Amino acid sequence: MLQELLNEKDYLPLLRDENGEVTADRWPQRRRALLALLERYSYGVSPAPVPVRGTVLGDDGTTQRVRIECGTPERSFSFPAEIRVPRGAVRPPVFLHLAFRPIPDRYVPWERILDAGFALAVVVYTDIVNDDHFGDFSDGVAAYFGTTDARKPDEWGKIGMWAYGASRLLDYLISDRPDLDAQRTVVIGHSRLGKTALWCAALDERFAGAVSNDSGYGGAASSKHGTGERVTDFLRVGSWDWYCENFKRFTGDLEDRKPYDQSFLLSMIAPRYLCVGSAAEDGAADPISEFLTTLSASAVWELLGSPGLVCPDRLPEAGDRFFGGNAGYQMRPGKHALTEEDWDAYIAFFRAKFGMDKGEAAYAQAETV
Repeated sequence: MLQELLNEKDYLPLLRDENGEVTADRWPQRRRALLALLERYSYGVSPAPVPVRGTVLGDDGTTQRVRIECGTPERSFSFPAEIRVPRGAVRPPVFLHLAFRPIPDRYVPWERILDAGFALAVVVYTDIVNDDHFGDFSDGVAAYFGTTDARKPDEWGKIGMWAYGASRLLDYLISDRPDLDAQRTVVIGHSRLGKTALWCAALDERFAGAVSNDSGYGGAASSKHGTGERVTDFLRVGSWDWYCENFKRFTGDLEDRKPYDQSFLLSMIAPRYLCVGSAAEDGAADPISEFLTTLSASAVWELLGSPGLVCPDRLPEAGDRFFGGNAGYQMRPGKHALTEEDWDAYIAFFRAKFGMDKGEAAYAQAETV
C-alpha cells in the first residue's frame, strides 16, 4: 500500500543520479548535490561560521543565562540564550530548542524535559533576526552579514539565519560546557522553527539529531503534490523572506515541478537520528505528506546501514508512534501546537536512541527545582 502511494506521488529520486543508482560510497557526493539544490532554490546559501564566545549573565547552578557573541570584538552580533541542567545528572544530552518565546512558555515544559535526564538550551528565534516579514533584514545576523531586501537569487533567508544562530549556540555548548554531552545535542523546533531545525541539522552534522514538529511546507511535508500550504501562501503573507529569492518563482504550474523536494532535506540527516511529528487535524502542515516524505527519505538510512522509518504498511493514525528505526514519526491527535504529549514522544524516542533506558550511559535521574 505505502509503496503504491509513494509511486503515485512521483517524488524525485533520492538515490539515482546521472551516473545511475547511488551506492553507499557515493552518498557523500549525492548529498552535496542535494544540498546544492536546496541552497539554490529554497533556503539559500549560508555564510561560513564566525568565532563565538559566551558571556555568562547569571548562573545559579541549574539555570545559566548567557549572551552568545558572534564575530570579532570589533564587529559582532549577539543573542541571549538560557541553559537548564538537571540537578545531579552526569553529562546529560541536550535538547537545543528554537523557541517562540522565553521560558516560562506553554511550548516548553522544562521540568518534564529535565526530569527525563536532558539538559535544555533555549534560544528565542527573533533574538537572532526578526520575523517581521516582507524582507525586513534590518537587525541581528542579517544586519551583520549585510543582507538586504535586494538579495541575490540564492542568498539566504531567515530560516537559514535562525539555523545559523542555533549552530553558534552549539559552538558554545561544545567549547564552554564540558558538563554537558554536547555531542548528543538534538535541535528541535515547531512550525517554522521545525523547518529551521531540519535545515540546521542538514547543514551542521555535529547535531546528533533533529525534531520537526508540525513543520509542514518547507519542512517535512513534500514540496510537490501536497494538500497544505503552497508558495503563493508565503508570498501573500510576506513570509517568503524565510527562503531565498529563487523560491518565489515556483507558483502556478511550476509549483509541482520543482527540481527538489523535502525528502532531500530529511535524507541529509541520515544516518543520524530524526523524529518527525504531525498533528492529525493540522491540515495546513499536511500530516500525511510529512509521513510519506519521511518514509521516502528513510531509504538513505537503509543505504547507510541503519533502519529508517519502521512502520506497518498503512497510513498513520492519531496516536501512532513509529519509533523502531533511526527515522521516527509520530502523529498526535489535535491541532497545530507543540504540546507536552509531543515532548513526551520526543523524549521517549531519544532516550531509547541514546541508550538512557538501558543504563548504557551514566545519566542520573534529574531533580528539578
